[in-house]
Amino acid sequence: MTRKNTPDYSLETLALDHGARLVAGVDEVGRGPLCGPVTAAAVILDPAHIPEGIGDSKSLSPTKRERIAAELWQVAQVSVAHASVEEIDRLNILQASHLAMCRAVAGLPVVPDLALVDGNRLPRDLPCPGQAIVKGDARSLSIAAASIVAKVVRDRIMVDLAQQHPAYGWDQNAGYPTKAHLQALLDFGVTPHHRRSFRPVHNILYQEVSITR
Repeated sequence: MTRKNTPDYSLETLALDHGARLVAGVDEVGRGPLCGPVTAAAVILDPAHIPEGIGDSKSLSPTKRERIAAELWQVAQVSVAHASVEEIDRLNILQASHLAMCRAVAGLPVVPDLALVDGNRLPRDLPCPGQAIVKGDARSLSIAAASIVAKVVRDRIMVDLAQQHPAYGWDQNAGYPTKAHLQALLDFGVTPHHRRSFRPVHNILYQEVSITR
């Protein structure tokens, strides 16, 4: 029996039974951080070779995510794409997330017949038909796989950026607004990797900071 909040392959099987040949799962990570890109992944699983342990990326340890992501690159069709900080500030985070998702699907080596997209809204410019799946990373193995790949790739980006700007702890907080990150913003200022449209960063830029110490 499938446990609650454990993704399975039933949504994919339903689509395949209705004539789809290739079904991609699509998810993004990085909407909430104050810095860095938003990253999306699209994954087409081979039902005969699905890595064990796939689940919502947030519920898995970094070691498990790395192991599953490495397996997915070997046995699945995988594409990763980003929307930059500049695009986030220009478009807003929702539209930038959708842009990254469209780029990820477009980057697959084949065009899927259906994209199962995590969330309640479909990106407008998907290169194939799509279906929005609320809490999809807890329901669909393909979406959960995409969430794992996207998180692994984005976390690596933030670790690399942390080497350039070690004071902000991005290797530990991935750019999320932790107390230490907010304090570093006060102490050291805004970097080129920060999202200026996000309120804590905007407020610091305009000297309107109010942080409870």
